[in-house]
Amino acid sequence: MTPSRPKIACLPNGPYYLLHEEKPSVVPNLVRPDGTACATVHGVALCRCGGSANKPFCDGTHGRNGFTDAKREDRTPDRRVAYRGRSITIFDNRGICAHAGICTDRLKAVFRMGVEPWIDPDGADAAEVMATIDRCPSGALSYEIDGRMGIPAGRDAKVVVTENGPYAVRGGIELLGVAFGDGASQEHYTLCRCGASRNKPFCDGSHWEVGFHDPA
Repeated sequence: MTPSRPKIACLPNGPYYLLHEEKPSVVPNLVRPDGTACATVHGVALCRCGGSANKPFCDGTHGRNGFTDAKREDRTPDRRVAYRGRSITIFDNRGICAHAGICTDRLKAVFRMGVEPWIDPDGADAAEVMATIDRCPSGALSYEIDGRMGIPAGRDAKVVVTENGPYAVRGGIELLGVAFGDGASQEHYTLCRCGASRNKPFCDGSHWEVGFHDPA
């Protein structure tokens, strides 16, 4: 039987629950007093408070360290801004940027740190711009050519535990009950796992500020 597509649920003030199967199945050797078998869905709880001693798995630390999943009022506004060039329009939503640095490291002529406007869509060939945006893990960057939005390439569903950073989700894994940001990709996105993001559940780069470290 082909397994169902994985999904992610954000438990209130608790971990992410990565669901592998939504249809409950019997748990071996576990029954009720009347002999009825107990069943549950299959999944794994992933730490998002930053405090688990068994990262990336949840160990219940969120219940002791006061973790809250509330968005903060001082978060970067959820707003997509358009930078229009001669051959390509680049869209950027700073509110969901994970600050992975791929754009500024890979294509400095377009994504310019310390300069306003920080994006120059005519700074490189459109093909280079598209290739760079396709590597943006958070989905904060997107583009449009001739009035048509670029469509991310379909990929296998996967959650990558990045080094000392967020969960990089790709392949269209559904995030249950969560509203995405303005213009945000739902094929790929990044989820906070340091517990400090101002825009939970999405990463906003706060792991850099708090010095989040995963010894594993």
